[in-house]
Amino acid sequence: MNLSIDKRYITLDEIIQASQVNISTDQVFLDYINKTHDFLMNQIRDGKPIYGITTGYGASGKNYVTFEDSKTLQKNLFRFHGCGIGKNLSHKVCRYAVIMRTISLSKARSGVSVELLHRLEMLVQKDIIPVIPSQGSVGASGDLTPLSYIAAVIAGEREVYYQGEIKPAIEVYESLGITPYEFKPKEALAIMNGTTIMSAIALAAIEEFEVILDSMESYVAGMFEVLLGDDTPVADFVHDSKPFSGQIATAKNIQNKIAGSKLTHGRDDRYDKFFADNDLNIQDNYSMRCAPQVLGVVRDNLDISKKWVETEINSVNDNPLIDGENEKIYTSGNFYGGYVAHAMDTLKICAANLADLLDKEFALLVDHKFNRGLGENLKLSHEPFYHGFKAMQISLSSLSADVIKNTTAASIHSRPTESLNQDKVSMGTTAANDFAKMIPELYNMLSIAFIGMAQAVDIRGNDQVSPHLKNIYNATREIVKPLYEDRRMDIDIVEMYKLLEAGTFK
Repeated sequence: MNLSIDKRYITLDEIIQASQVNISTDQVFLDYINKTHDFLMNQIRDGKPIYGITTGYGASGKNYVTFEDSKTLQKNLFRFHGCGIGKNLSHKVCRYAVIMRTISLSKARSGVSVELLHRLEMLVQKDIIPVIPSQGSVGASGDLTPLSYIAAVIAGEREVYYQGEIKPAIEVYESLGITPYEFKPKEALAIMNGTTIMSAIALAAIEEFEVILDSMESYVAGMFEVLLGDDTPVADFVHDSKPFSGQIATAKNIQNKIAGSKLTHGRDDRYDKFFADNDLNIQDNYSMRCAPQVLGVVRDNLDISKKWVETEINSVNDNPLIDGENEKIYTSGNFYGGYVAHAMDTLKICAANLADLLDKEFALLVDHKFNRGLGENLKLSHEPFYHGFKAMQISLSSLSADVIKNTTAASIHSRPTESLNQDKVSMGTTAANDFAKMIPELYNMLSIAFIGMAQAVDIRGNDQVSPHLKNIYNATREIVKPLYEDRRMDIDIVEMYKLLEAGTFK
């Protein structure tokens, strides 16, 4: 999809689906950009002290810089912030960041030129994507250090992802005949003084978390089947009685996925069998019975978090803000990434609850005391020297601890920096990185769990399960053979991870 960027509101899906971007050629839009930029340039030429443009930064804001030196000030800004650390963000996240910064600066309230917007456009069009380290931001004054890597690349410095490799930006520019850009006053600051990196990390992680949540609902549905569950807890009447949209959606998803199963039973069956089956409790464990309530909260929080991230991406979050229409300049704090920070801290808790639920359900699946005849550790052989899924359950449980222990809110760990000028910061980028780190662990947990699910289907009989679970079983059995004898299973987990990432089990 070709994404045309102007002042309009742009959705997360548009960013995700954008194969290419273009700055709008609409003259009204271009006039807005030019009018704001021209007003700012006139203010600078008139000698007006404007923060970060004709003054120093932060606590150095009392120092005046002449118009002649303002371009040098912009160059030095991205150079002295070239101290990012940690693992590099992926090509995908860095590409999202370039698109998002273009969206924010195209609202005609940052004072940048049309030429700068076209430079950002060029990076995406030619797939020259800045390599950005993941750490070094406190999330206000925006993502200064990581965003400096976009500014530097525009000026022909640092490194880029290009044609599947990491190369010096200037080397790529020379090969393509591109002249490095010289920033006009305020333009490097406009690139760097925003919430784009935390938003890009957040979007990429949310994309994957949606796949994980859908897959988790498939796993829960499978548990209802292989544990011979009562489908009463997903009945419409139950969730109409507590009408949270996420809970209703999750229950309906599970209903649809167990449709056609010969293994689940209804409310009346349980009542009828109560006196005849001493092993049959009148109701199932909480991890089964309350699954729609657990995952429904996750669904609703995910929707809220997506809306906050989307609004952040469409905001003007640099400083100062320029009102070219009314010829005013506003020094403010839109670079504070509080909404992204709180969204990510919330999703960390959601991820932990999902991990905890999965840990509890898998424990039921492998435990002969609770799995309704699936046997000890899902063993297909009764030989005492085989161990089935004993160690797989330990690995899954260890991963759940890894997820849960990282749920401390990053937003409460504000660190004062820059001579106490940045005395209250969002830590939004830390929160986004924390959430993103949970994604591989959740995928690995689900990989183990679905391998176990396939083993349970083998025991029950694949002719008894729903069409949805049959598809999951078939996809699993194409790459993972049944566990008859003890063997290494780490390779199987890696292969299942790939299927999950591709959305096979949604």
